[in-house]
Amino acid sequence: MTIDVSLRDDATSILQYEVRELVRRRGIDPVADRAGLDRLVNEAAADYAERVSLGVVPPLADTAATVRAVVDALGGLGPLQAYLDDPEIEEIWINAPAQVFVARRGVSELTTTLLTAAQVRDLVERMLAASGRRLDLSSPFVDATLPGGERLHVVIPDVTREHMAVNIRKHVVRAHHVDHMTRLGSLSQHAAAFLDAAVRAGLNVLVAGATQAGKTTMLNALAGSIPAGQRVVSCEEVFELRLPVRDHVAMQCRQPSLEGTGEIPLRRLVKESLRMRPDRIVIGEVREAESLDLLVALNAGVPGMCTIHANSAREAVTKMCTLPLLAGENVSDRFVTPTVASAIDLVVHLGVTVDGVRQVREIVAVTGRVEEGRVETAQIFQRRPLAQGGELVRGDGFPPGIERFERVGIDVHALLAGER
Repeated sequence: MTIDVSLRDDATSILQYEVRELVRRRGIDPVADRAGLDRLVNEAAADYAERVSLGVVPPLADTAATVRAVVDALGGLGPLQAYLDDPEIEEIWINAPAQVFVARRGVSELTTTLLTAAQVRDLVERMLAASGRRLDLSSPFVDATLPGGERLHVVIPDVTREHMAVNIRKHVVRAHHVDHMTRLGSLSQHAAAFLDAAVRAGLNVLVAGATQAGKTTMLNALAGSIPAGQRVVSCEEVFELRLPVRDHVAMQCRQPSLEGTGEIPLRRLVKESLRMRPDRIVIGEVREAESLDLLVALNAGVPGMCTIHANSAREAVTKMCTLPLLAGENVSDRFVTPTVASAIDLVVHLGVTVDGVRQVREIVAVTGRVEEGRVETAQIFQRRPLAQGGELVRGDGFPPGIERFERVGIDVHALLAGER
């Protein structure tokens, strides 16, 4: 095999070059056939070691590390792959080629990884190749899902000042049921039992919090309480949810084509979901006018759940009263506010402590009443200040829809009286 002169003084580059040639000749897909790639790299490394003993090629400083680097370069995301494989890392972002950050258990840190602008560009192109989504001057933003389920967001200059801004958000599924949230320290057992009962009873739940507060994880955990046999339709901008439901149809938005056609916004997905015989609908996140379509669906009797960015449960309710106004001038608060009061039952608000711990701050009931244009709420659970222990304790509120609890055989009075 002929080796490029520029690679002769770099043992890792020589091995990588040889493996690339073998991949090409044998027609292996290094991304789809990871096991085949692993075998090929190990075979090539063994052959390389024999030639090292003959003095034909320079030795590898660390054979195991080199094998891993070659596998990552061909079948993964090169220098970023180790961060994707680390279960403690939740997000990776690149501000500049020499500024690669990660969030490890909620705390951000600057890594020692140094890239070049060409490497960043090549990595982005590789990540977008499988998604079918584009990134160019006419479309300088992109949201996509990587083959492993990670969410990718990229912004290019001149929207950014100089370098591409890249975010890779890993959806680390640590909870498939609310009981798992108690083990993670996010919920008390009493609050978890109540939320489990509320979902089984078909209450409509709004999960609120800041970015990276754990809203998607909580939504996933709540879905674990949906009764077996119910059909769930979920709508997201890009696939993130992994609902533990047998009868589940997942849909995501689509960007417009190069001709500007074919776009499928979240509003369209919410409307289409109602034609698919759902027993439940789950919306990954509401940000704009799709909140109106969600309210209409919930008000029509289809139970549902969604997430929303908000700093408190009270602000989440207020935001749900204002976002639908973006749907058009013919939508007024006189329609939206009472609809929110009657359609939303519970708000679960999450936050992150200074050391990166995600926890439920409060669980609030929407009573169904409106006073002077303001939707009334009642505190069911609230977290005490740190000076008083910081526990999530029972408040003095009570959930709406008592008859829905009774239909599934739950005595909600006894459940909430279990701990005070």
